Amino acid sequence: MRRDEFLKSMLALAAAGALPLSAHAAANLKMLLPANPGGGWDTTGRALGKALQDAGVAGSVTYDNKGGAAGAIGLAQFVNGSKGDANAMMVMGAVMLGGIITGKPPVDLNQATPLARLTSEYNVFVLPANSPFKTMADVVAQLKKDPGSVKWGGGSRGSTEHIAAAMIARAVGVDPAKINYVAFRGGGEAIAAILGGNVTVGGSGFSEFAEYISTGKMKPIAVTSAQRLEGVDVPTLKEQGIDVEIGNWRGVYGAPGISAEQRKNLIDMLDKAMKSKSWAESMKKNDWTAAWLAGDDFSKFVSAEFASLKDTMTRAGMVS
Repeated sequence: MRRDEFLKSMLALAAAGALPLSAHAAANLKMLLPANPGGGWDTTGRALGKALQDAGVAGSVTYDNKGGAAGAIGLAQFVNGSKGDANAMMVMGAVMLGGIITGKPPVDLNQATPLARLTSEYNVFVLPANSPFKTMADVVAQLKKDPGSVKWGGGSRGSTEHIAAAMIARAVGVDPAKINYVAFRGGGEAIAAILGGNVTVGGSGFSEFAEYISTGKMKPIAVTSAQRLEGVDVPTLKEQGIDVEIGNWRGVYGAPGISAEQRKNLIDMLDKAMKSKSWAESMKKNDWTAAWLAGDDFSKFVSAEFASLKDTMTRAGMVS
C-alpha cells in the first residue's frame, strides 16, 4: 500500500473511532461529576482523571460539577449534551440508582453507555462532637421515642445513607416513613451541617468523614459493613443488634450513542488508569475497595442492583 493510501485509511479509521488505543494521541476527556464539590463522586472523578493522565491515556481532563436530585440533574445534562461523544464520561454509583427509583426522572441510565464499576465503600454514621448522644443505641432510643426528632443528614434522597436510615428504622420497629431525613446536594454541605450540629446524626462514605473523625470533630457510631472495616475501630450495625448491611459502589458511564469500539477504547483506558500509581495512592488515601467490573458484566450488575435496591426501598416504605 502506498503511503498516501495508508494515511487515508488511517484517517478513515480514526474518524470512525476504530483505531486501537495505541494508535490514538492521548485523549482530551470531559468528566461529568453529578454532584457538588466535596462529595464522593467529585473525589472519585478527580482521582480518576488524574489516574488517566498518569497512565498516559488522557492528555487532559476537564471537570463539570452538576449536583442535585441524587445525580439525576447531572445525568440529564450528560444524556442530552454528550450524544456520540467518545471522550465524555460520567461518574455514578448506587446513589444514582436510588435517586432514579425515588425521583422517577425523565432520563435514566439506559440512555447512557455502561463502562465499568471501579470501587466499593461502606457508610459510616457519625454524631457531631457536641451531641448529647454517645452511641447508636442512644440514637435508636430517641428514634423509638420520637422519630421526627432525630434528623438524619446525608446525600440526596435515595442515597445509600438515606436507604440505610430507613432500614435501621424498620429493623428497630419504627415506621420508615416517619424518619426525618435531611438531604444535601453534596458532601461539603452535609459535613458543614454535621459540624454545626444542625443534624442529629450524619451518614456518608468513611473517606469523606475520616479527617473529621481523626480530629475528634465527629464521633463515629456505626458502619454499614458486615465486618468492621480494616484499621477502623467502629462497630458495625449488626454488632449492635441492628440487622442492616449496605454498600456504596461507584462506576463510570460513557455517552449515549457511542460505537462498540469506542466503548471498548474507553474501558481499556479505565483499565490502564486502575493500574497506575496515582490510582493506587487514591485507593489507599480514601480507604476504597477495588471492585472492577467492566462492559456487559457491569451492565448486568447495574440492572440486578437496580431491582434489588427498588425491592429494599419498597419494603422500607421509601417508595410505593
